[in-house]
Amino acid sequence: MYDLLFLVFALPLAGFLILAFGRGRLGENGAAAVGVGSVGGAALVTAGLVAQFLGHPPDGGAYTQVLWDWMKVGGFTPHFALRLDGLSLTMLGVITGVGFMIHLFASWYMRGDDGYSRFFSYMNLFVASMVFLVLGDNLLFLYFGWEGVGLCSFLLIGFWYKDAANGSAARKAFIVTRVGDTFMAIGLFWLFRSLGTLDIQQVLQLAPQAFDSESGRQAVRGIALLLLGGAVGKSAQLPLQTWLPDAMAGPTPVSALIHAATMVTAGVYLIARTHVLFELAPDVQHLVGVVGAVTLLLAGFTALVQTDIKRVLAYSTMSQIGYMFLALGAGAWSAAIFHLMTHAFFKALLFLSAGAVILACHHEQDIRKMGGLRKTLPLAFWCFVVGGGALAAVPYITAGFYSKDEILWQAYAGGHMDLFLAGLFGALLTSIYTTRLILVVFFGEEKTHAHAGHGVSYWLPLAVLLVLSTFVGGLIHPPLEGVLPAAPGEGGGAAQLGIEALSGSVAIGGILVTALVYFTRPRALLALAQAPAAQAVRRFWFSAFGFDWLYDRLLVRPFFWLVRVCSGDLFDQAIGTIPELLRHANVLSTRTQTGRMRWYAASFAAGAVLIVAAVMFRG
Repeated sequence: MYDLLFLVFALPLAGFLILAFGRGRLGENGAAAVGVGSVGGAALVTAGLVAQFLGHPPDGGAYTQVLWDWMKVGGFTPHFALRLDGLSLTMLGVITGVGFMIHLFASWYMRGDDGYSRFFSYMNLFVASMVFLVLGDNLLFLYFGWEGVGLCSFLLIGFWYKDAANGSAARKAFIVTRVGDTFMAIGLFWLFRSLGTLDIQQVLQLAPQAFDSESGRQAVRGIALLLLGGAVGKSAQLPLQTWLPDAMAGPTPVSALIHAATMVTAGVYLIARTHVLFELAPDVQHLVGVVGAVTLLLAGFTALVQTDIKRVLAYSTMSQIGYMFLALGAGAWSAAIFHLMTHAFFKALLFLSAGAVILACHHEQDIRKMGGLRKTLPLAFWCFVVGGGALAAVPYITAGFYSKDEILWQAYAGGHMDLFLAGLFGALLTSIYTTRLILVVFFGEEKTHAHAGHGVSYWLPLAVLLVLSTFVGGLIHPPLEGVLPAAPGEGGGAAQLGIEALSGSVAIGGILVTALVYFTRPRALLALAQAPAAQAVRRFWFSAFGFDWLYDRLLVRPFFWLVRVCSGDLFDQAIGTIPELLRHANVLSTRTQTGRMRWYAASFAAGAVLIVAAVMFRG
């Protein structure tokens, strides 16, 4: 079965090529068969790999499939090779398994769209790029997949390109993530200069000894910072987080794929895969946790006041990725990947059920225009209840509780009290905004006439993801032993149970308080909310703490001003004088070519005198 590893990458890539060269001639049924079937085939191969890996693990705990040599330049000989270990296998399960459910749902959701075939070609390429990213045994090829998902995100966010706002959102995502990608590329150059290789296993083996000196510690600190720059770009963490909410311009299945199974998880995977470099730079590793903690709090406050159903979920993704960064910074490597997996289950469920709500409400996304939908959309309602419960980490019955509790416990056990307290407060914010979303959309007065969806491709993905978002998903433990370092606080006993009780109480308390406020609507609280100061705070939170405003004035407007200057008449005239000056300079220089040897000799002598005089003057 290991010999079929390349099919996990090849099948979605083949689907992309068939759909791209088919140019819409396959029809909707044919496009769905190719688009969904290729990812389904990759998911089946992955399931076979999981069964064999768990039953008969490869020698050394990893299997490498070398397809061909790419180049040989001096000592740089990267292989086009795929590496399967517990970490990449876990990622494959998320990408192909959850990705298949999203593709299947999209075959229902996108019916009737003019770009149906084009949509699935982009989605297949997205999956292929992400698979290549996690299977590449070399950081160079990981970077190829990294750039591939960036390209696909641009194509899919701007899929409905006739709307100028969608094109703007796509460009924003592409440009902001390119900033992080540039940092990452510089980090890879520096890493290769220091170690002479980009092979991941060789990097992990050579790094401890190579960076053992004072200069080496400075170098690894710089490399880790640059890799962190790449990670915050792809995973939408501070300060490169502004692209993610605007990415909601794409079709809802795209949002599900970006947020649950592919792009935003790439930064978490990169840091976990290169964990040795961050362990050698402990201050940078702690910075990873701080970035995650600040991002999860910022996103939590912002989600409290959003009115677009998809933007609430977008900020919740930003917050949950922040939990994963927090875990990485606290040394809870396995807990971060565990939460990545469970988050994929419930976030895909929430986005797909949000898509069902949006279609049922005639493409309405404003939650203030919804309400009372639990009777007309019962499946979507229960998907939100279970998925929202997992997001809020309702104790013991949802998947999110098991992974989030593991993060909080290990942060506490490792002595990272700042990260632990931030994570605990973030859990309270999560339970509040999640409960608010469910109550506003599904309870109260019905403001929009909705119609429920139907068909296997509608209900089957939701049903499967709903089951995985319960404790069933929490019982799936990624095979990460031997791939990632052991975390602090293994087998915590009574202390761990105490943290579980505390985090569970916070989640339940947030839900109960929010429900009480929603149903009773106390006058004092409503009056306080209408106060000018409270409204100002609300506007500040609604703007995501003003980062877009700040970047617009610091970066965007000066750039456009420069463009206007460069495209103006005055600049054109100034540029136009350059050829004239060069022409006159050419005329003057040609007049010195007289053919008289005495003139040339005198010129040489004068030049020599000037050079000697200049040297003596400097001396």
